[in-house]
Amino acid sequence: MTTTAAPAPPGPTLLDLASLACEVADGLVVRSVRDTHTAWLDRVHGLGRRVTGAGGPGVVETAHRGIAGAVYGGLGLGLRAASRGLDTVASTGAGPRLEGSAEGRFVSAAVNGLIGDRLLRERPQMAIATAVRHEGRDVVPDAEGLAAAFPGATGRVVVLLHGLCENESYWGRHRERTGTTYAEDLAARGWTPVLLRANTGLSLRENGAALTSLLQQVVDHWPVEVTRVALVGHSMGGLVMRAAGAVAVGGDGSAAPWTRLVSDVVTLGTPHLGAPVAWGIGHGSRGLSLLPETAALGRLLDWRSVGVHDLVAGLAEDVAPLPHARYRLVAATLSASERHPVGQVVGDLLVRPRSAYGRDRRGGELFPGATVLHVGSSDHFDLLNHPEVLQALRGWLD
Repeated sequence: MTTTAAPAPPGPTLLDLASLACEVADGLVVRSVRDTHTAWLDRVHGLGRRVTGAGGPGVVETAHRGIAGAVYGGLGLGLRAASRGLDTVASTGAGPRLEGSAEGRFVSAAVNGLIGDRLLRERPQMAIATAVRHEGRDVVPDAEGLAAAFPGATGRVVVLLHGLCENESYWGRHRERTGTTYAEDLAARGWTPVLLRANTGLSLRENGAALTSLLQQVVDHWPVEVTRVALVGHSMGGLVMRAAGAVAVGGDGSAAPWTRLVSDVVTLGTPHLGAPVAWGIGHGSRGLSLLPETAALGRLLDWRSVGVHDLVAGLAEDVAPLPHARYRLVAATLSASERHPVGQVVGDLLVRPRSAYGRDRRGGELFPGATVLHVGSSDHFDLLNHPEVLQALRGWLD
């Protein structure tokens, strides 16, 4: 009698991750080291030939190039073979699930943030889908799935979305400092927290389209009638929420029903007008590519996802705020005072206050009349479960 094996659980395995690591090592690391090595060979031996008046490559140079080429070629061949072998085994469903542990989910979120657009094209099984999350798993956004995940659902829903390379577990950071989390505290005040996870390597518009679709499904199938929605986004999460609002509004002025329920939009360290670090990576990549000896390093920087690219400029005034929603904008600085030069230049290490408030240098404001909050002596990730932000949320969402 033959038996049918149970189907493997969905999602990528550690073997998929190992295969990706081999692919990256071959296509990026080995190639970059090889190209840098070759460029320096050209520079050094070319200079030597000019000094000595030699007309062509010598025996030592030729031997050096031959040995280097054989070594790099062998490394690349081995890595490509390993990647193909791992893919073959992974396709059978063998190996531990990447989503089976908190560490694996952390790695998955980070990889998706860095090259999530590439994963969607080339390794879709590893690309994160925008989803409601509960106990480390995706929740099917239908009546049955939502009722099972939120048995005590209320009509007030607060949606929390993480930033670049993060996942929903980041909302639990610094819990020891406050004794609670934003989600837990708001749940005790009659809100139902809904934590999301997204592939932050995709473009803001693509993530916005996925989010507006998901939010409409949540509202349509929520266990009770939804009376109020609050959106809370950390870093890039705030930009994705703005993009979702823009996608939800049609050219004729009509809007998806979920947008009419949004009363508050809270952004924590969101680079509404761009992040200096993303701008610096882009310019560093272009600068390094000018010289053959550093071009490979520039290629390393240029491997960043379209999601990271989108952080260079953020979202300008063409993405209007949601009507009838109150905007609450939180910025942090390493300095105690927002006016301190360190605070103005460095901000929270990733985002400057001006960008977090949506205020440009010409005096323009993306969110006229918005409530702003400055948190001093804090970095970008301190905004997750910060006592001052927690106190402000209680007042804003009371």
